[in-house]
Amino acid sequence: MKRNERMENYKKFYNVHMKSKLDFFLALVFLIVLLPVYIIISLAIIIDSGFPVFYKADRGGYKGVPFKIFKFRSMVKNADKIGGGTTALNDPRITRVGAFLRKTKLDEIPQLFNILNGTMSFIGPRPELLKYTNQYEGEEKLILEVRPGITDYSSIEFINLDEIVGGENADEMYEKHVLKKKNQLRIKYAKTVSFATDIKLFFLTVFKTIKKALTFMIK
Repeated sequence: MKRNERMENYKKFYNVHMKSKLDFFLALVFLIVLLPVYIIISLAIIIDSGFPVFYKADRGGYKGVPFKIFKFRSMVKNADKIGGGTTALNDPRITRVGAFLRKTKLDEIPQLFNILNGTMSFIGPRPELLKYTNQYEGEEKLILEVRPGITDYSSIEFINLDEIVGGENADEMYEKHVLKKKNQLRIKYAKTVSFATDIKLFFLTVFKTIKKALTFMIK
């Protein structure tokens, strides 16, 4: 068997069999460890802006199947009905607690539930809005051949997305200047998925998130 063929078989085995089992086990552990954090954040959201605590939104998932992504609510209620799908710089819809959650990425930790129900992975292409995934063509369809994740190359590269799209016409700026680049990075992950790649992206994410959080707190 040729080396390239062996590598392809390994990647397929890891992505289909090993990855989901490892994800489930780690998500369960993190959920137990982070339970006090969940309670504190939930109370902070309720005190700041009331219920609901969680935000659910439709995303394009594995094999193109739609799913609900979970986040801690960081915006005012019904924010998706009073603005676009892309968060602008200094977006007025963001609550006081929400600003902190977004800068520290703590708004993303409810996605552990997505991992437990099999719709997401720790590492994988960040899931997009259905209006974008339904239009994928060519190599972009590779993105849907791996389970979407909490972090990947694109989320690390665009960790300060609100600053990139600016304060006005955020959706238009995202579609013109960001979406294609993000999809190229998502394709890169889909083509190179492996345990080593996931470990590298995990530590890169931790480093970038801590750096962003420290910058926010210093300000």
